[in-house]
Amino acid sequence: MFIQILWIVFFVSLAIQLFYLLILFGRFAFFYKKKTETPSSEKEPVTVVIAAHNERTNLKKIIPLLFQQDYPNFDVMVINDRSFDGTKKVLEQLMAIYPKLRTVTVNYTPGHVTPKKYALTLGIKVAKNDVLLLTDADCTPKTDKWIELMTAPVRLDGKDFALGFSQYESQTGFLNNWIQLETIWTAIQYVSFALWKSPFMGVGRNLCYRRSFFMAKKAFKGLWDIECGDDDLFVNLHANSNNVAVVVDPNSITYSIPKNTWEEYFTQKKRHFHAGKYYSTGNKQKVGWYAFSHFLFWVSGMVLLIFSVIDQKWEQILVIMGIMVVRSIIITSVFRSARKKLEGNIQVFWSLIFDVMYMGYFWILGSMGYLSKKVKWK
Repeated sequence: MFIQILWIVFFVSLAIQLFYLLILFGRFAFFYKKKTETPSSEKEPVTVVIAAHNERTNLKKIIPLLFQQDYPNFDVMVINDRSFDGTKKVLEQLMAIYPKLRTVTVNYTPGHVTPKKYALTLGIKVAKNDVLLLTDADCTPKTDKWIELMTAPVRLDGKDFALGFSQYESQTGFLNNWIQLETIWTAIQYVSFALWKSPFMGVGRNLCYRRSFFMAKKAFKGLWDIECGDDDLFVNLHANSNNVAVVVDPNSITYSIPKNTWEEYFTQKKRHFHAGKYYSTGNKQKVGWYAFSHFLFWVSGMVLLIFSVIDQKWEQILVIMGIMVVRSIIITSVFRSARKKLEGNIQVFWSLIFDVMYMGYFWILGSMGYLSKKVKWK
C-alpha cells in the first residue's frame, strides 16, 4: 500500500511539474515573441530614480553611463540615504558635469518606517517627471536603449507597471553560476505569470511606473514597517491582470554586481524570501505549488528508487530514472529558451544536481527568510 501511494505521489507531482514547465513557463520560453513597437514621436520625459546608501564608487560608474542613454528627455534623481562614505561630495562633482543630475539627501529615517522606502518616497515626491524608471546604484544598463524600451509600456500603452529583467554580472566560480541560474529562474516565474495576466512581483533593479500612480496609492501604504519589498511587495499589492506589461528584450536589461561570498549571498536571499511572507495567499500558491510538487517529485522518486534497487526491480529503476532525465531535459530547454529571450544568451548548464540543490535552497533558505523577524537593507 505504501509503495502504491508513493507511485501516485510521484506521478501526480510529475504532472504538476509538467504543467508548470510546459504550459505556464513554456508559453514564455517557447512561444513568446517580442512585441514590435510602432515608431512614435512621443518621448514623454522620464526620471531615473536611484536610492543610494554608501555607493560612492558605484555612482561614479553608473552616472556617466546613464547619461549616454539614447533618449531625448530624461533626468536622473539620486537619493543619498544617510551615506557617510563621501557620496555627497561625489554627487556634487557629478552634478557640475551633468546638469540633469538631481539629488535629495536623507539624514535620518523616522522610527516607524523603513530606510529604503522612506528614501524612495522622498525622492519620488520631488521627481521632475511623471514616468519613473527605478534601478540600483550597482546596476548598469546593457545598452543605450534601456530607458526607451523599459518605459514604453507605461508611456505608450497606459500600463501602470513595466517589469524588466536584471541579471548579475558573469564571473568565474560556482557561486556565480548558481546566482546566474537562480536569477533566471526567478525571472521565468514572474515574467511567465505576468504574461498569463496574473502578475505577482517585479525587481527594483529594473522597474517602471508613474509618479502619479505611486502617489495615488499613498506611496508604500501598508508596507512601511516591512524592511524589504519596495519592489516586489509594491507590485504584488497593486498589480492586476490589466495594468502590467513585461519588457522582454536583451537591450532592456540591467546588470548588477553579484555577491562574492556565500554568506553575503545567503543574507541577500534571506531578505528576498522574507518579503514572500507578505504576498497574498493566491500569489504564495503560484510559487508554492511548483515548489511543493518539486519536493514531492524528488522525495517520492528517490524512495521508489531505493525500494526498487532493494527488490531488484530493474524495469522500475529504468522508468524512474528515465522520467527524471526527461524532466531534466525539459527544464534545461525552458532555461535555454528563456535565457535567449531575456539576455540573448543560450548558454545554460542545468543538471539533476542543480535541480536537487534548488529544492534544498528553496526550502531551507526560504524557511529561514520566511520565519525571520527582521532583515536589513543596508
